[in-house]
Amino acid sequence: MSRTMQNKSAAITGAASGIGLECARILIEEGAQVVLIDRAEDRLNALCKELGDNAKPLVIDLLDGPQVSGMVPKIEALVGPLDIFHANAGAYVGGPAAEGDPDVWDRMLNLNINAAFRSVQAVLPGMIERKAGDIIFTSSVAGVVPVVWEPIYTASKFAVQAFLHATRRQVSQYGIRMGAVLPGPVVTALLDDWPTEKMEEALANGSLMQPREVAEAVLFMLTRPRGVVIRDMVILPNSVDL
Repeated sequence: MSRTMQNKSAAITGAASGIGLECARILIEEGAQVVLIDRAEDRLNALCKELGDNAKPLVIDLLDGPQVSGMVPKIEALVGPLDIFHANAGAYVGGPAAEGDPDVWDRMLNLNINAAFRSVQAVLPGMIERKAGDIIFTSSVAGVVPVVWEPIYTASKFAVQAFLHATRRQVSQYGIRMGAVLPGPVVTALLDDWPTEKMEEALANGSLMQPREVAEAVLFMLTRPRGVVIRDMVILPNSVDL
């Protein structure tokens, strides 16, 4: 093992499952101390016990704005100043816009957009002061290719891409790198909303990826030379035609 993240500190939102959990796992394997942020306290505690001493649980409701804005001192109390922040938490809503529930949309949009933006705003001042840091977003291929069966989710990821790249250009002068991993369909709880027939077809034809494959892409992004930024990394199952 190369231990590429030795002496690094990281925090990941939505880390109790799926992509967030696998990203935490791979960073810990590579030597980092990682704060796993989620609202599922029992699940977080059990996972951190499994992952070892370099895994630190932090219970935060990302839909509670003041909690998010005030999270940095809590993170630093666990692992010190942050080298890496991964805005990973998200939700999914699919289906025709004309048949959707705007109240369900609101919750997803608050998590995918407002909570992500607020969490990045919370960590940026410290990184700017230290003139170093990496910020990664879990975006989606839907952030660059409008997906016909998920217009609201697609809109949320287009917003992420716009915020990310405008902000990236503001903070690059401070040595801060910002980028997004944009996976196609991944086997996570976000796909619970998929129709059963669609899910069975995707599993059968190999058009779904595993969270570990996304985590490996994130590690690649973080281990480039400091003068290089992976602005966007789109990763897809080979059978997906996009």
